This record gives sequence, structure tokens and C-alpha cells, in this order.
Amino acid sequence: MPSDLIVHRPEGLYCPPGDFYIDPWRPVERAVITHAHSDHARMGSAHYLAHEGSAGTLRNRLGAGIALQTLAYGETIDHQGVKLSLHPAGHVLGSAQVRVEHGGQVWVASGDYKLERDGTCPPFEPVRCHTFITESTFGLPIYRWPAQPALFADINAWWAANAAAGRASVLFAYAFGKAQRLLHGVDAGIGPIVVHGAVEPLNAVYRAAGIALPPTLRVTDPGVTKDLLRRALVIAPPSAAGTPWLKRFGEHSDAFASGWMLVRGARRRRGVDRGFVMSDHADWPGLLQAIGATGAERVIVTHGSTAVMVRWLCEQGLDAQVFATEYGSDDDNEDDAAAAPEAAP
Repeated sequence: MPSDLIVHRPEGLYCPPGDFYIDPWRPVERAVITHAHSDHARMGSAHYLAHEGSAGTLRNRLGAGIALQTLAYGETIDHQGVKLSLHPAGHVLGSAQVRVEHGGQVWVASGDYKLERDGTCPPFEPVRCHTFITESTFGLPIYRWPAQPALFADINAWWAANAAAGRASVLFAYAFGKAQRLLHGVDAGIGPIVVHGAVEPLNAVYRAAGIALPPTLRVTDPGVTKDLLRRALVIAPPSAAGTPWLKRFGEHSDAFASGWMLVRGARRRRGVDRGFVMSDHADWPGLLQAIGATGAERVIVTHGSTAVMVRWLCEQGLDAQVFATEYGSDDDNEDDAAAAPEAAP
């Protein structure tokens, strides 16, 4: 029986014949990175390999001087007899699934992914394989996302109502991925859009990659008045909640964009006026569709609701198991935490 192409080690998911790791959580010699969220892309490794669309965010987060090699989607390299290629994951800009082929076996590590097109990154593409390593962040049947048109209709209506009442609309969303997806999808004709200092550098990366985002302002920009702020949509990371920075906006309505907002208790714990159900991870139907499309007979689940997903897959006749990892769930790692906080007035 052939040896496994990818195994679990204390440093992360390891490919023995290729001598590299995929999204390691400890510093290693060679790291293949699925995307630039900080629970998957960590500092300290000697060499990094990632999709070319991740170059800007990885250098922004891990340092401009990292040793980084990039590939286009579908481009194949041969490393120590292992064929390796990257394929769209649909999660955030530059996100990729990792396809590994050696000795007649094909394994795919998904990283984080979603199936719905959002216009800010290439959509997920299923890759046929023998073994599929999948996330399961929202791997429970209750998690089913609204369609994008319905989601943005709700956000636009909330913003428009607040603007008409002279209240700023403060929308908390993670700085990398969700913030840009919101900017791409909202109706910028409703009013001005203000972003936190943790968001704007990542907006610049998306714009440089050709992703259309509406004009955005910082609260310190010339011409930003109290009257303008009362009509504005304000996009800020969750870490900005309760900080002096929010005092600039006076009376405001706040909301949080996350897949967890589907659960009433999660919105209550956040203490916000509104919760918008929006995730950059696949919901339950999306996970099942993605797994089925790979044709894999063996599935390894890495994080999230692993027990439920493994049980369901086994009931369908698949060989399923869990790899215990140190990845976060829905970016609960606060990927914006490294950004300098904005000063109060």
C-alpha cells in the first residue's frame, strides 16, 4: 500500500516525498501557502510558495523581504519528483488549493474555500483527486448562506435608512477578504464610504490586482466633515469595536458581517444592531458539493465541525478522518490585529 502523500506533523501538514509543508503553523524550511490569512500564512519560514495573487498580501503581512516564489493557477512545478500545482479556491484574493501528485496518487489540500462567485477573486474550481483535505468551518446542516443579491440588498437598505436618518452605518468585517467583498458589492451611490486604517492597505492590493472597488476615504482625509460621516458607510475590522476611533462618528448604527450571524446568540454576543450572514467559507451544501466534485474516495477534514462532517461522509461510504490543525474559524484569528490602531481625535 503506498504511503500517504500528506501527513500530520507538529509543524503542520507535511509532504514527505517533496519535503515541504502546506500552511504550517510553525516555522519550516519550505512552506506552500494556500492564502494570506494569518492562521494559514505565518512568519518565520525560510521559503514560501504561493499563488501570484497572494504576493501583495503576503509581503504586506509577513514582510517585504520574504523568500517568495509564486505560481499562476494551473502552472505545474516538479519538486523532488512531486508534481505540485495551485488551483482557485474562491476564498480571497490569491487563495489556492494545492494539488500534489506522486507515485500514481493525487492529493488536494483545499485551504479555505467557498463556491459562490463574489467578483473579487477567481471562483472555486474542483480538482479531481484520490484524497481531498477539506476545511469544515461551517460543516453543520444549519449553515446555508443567502444569495449575494439578497445579502447586498439588505446591507444597502440598512445603509440607506441610516443615511436618511443622519446616522453613520458602521459595518464590522475582517480587513482582508470580507472588507473588499463588501466594497465590491455595495451600492456606492448611497453615500460616501469610509474605511479603517487596517483596511485601506489591503484595498490597495486588490486594486493593484485589477479588482474594482469604489473610492474610499479615511477619517483623516481633507474634506471629511461631520455631515459626510453622518451619511457614510464605515467599514472597520472587529478589533475597532469599542475603541476611541469610533467616537468620530457620533450616533451610529453598527452591524457585523459573518457566517456566525446566522446564529442568534452570536449576534447578541457581538452586541451589534444588525447581523449580516456573509462568509468567505463554504456553507454545508457548498462543502458537500465541493467534496463530491473531486471524486475523492478518501476525505480528510482539517478544522471546524469535523466530527459531524466525518460521520456524514462515512455514512455515504467514503473513507473519512480528521487532521487536528491550528487553523482558525472564519478568520477568528483577528487577521487585522497586527495593524496599527487609528488614533482618536
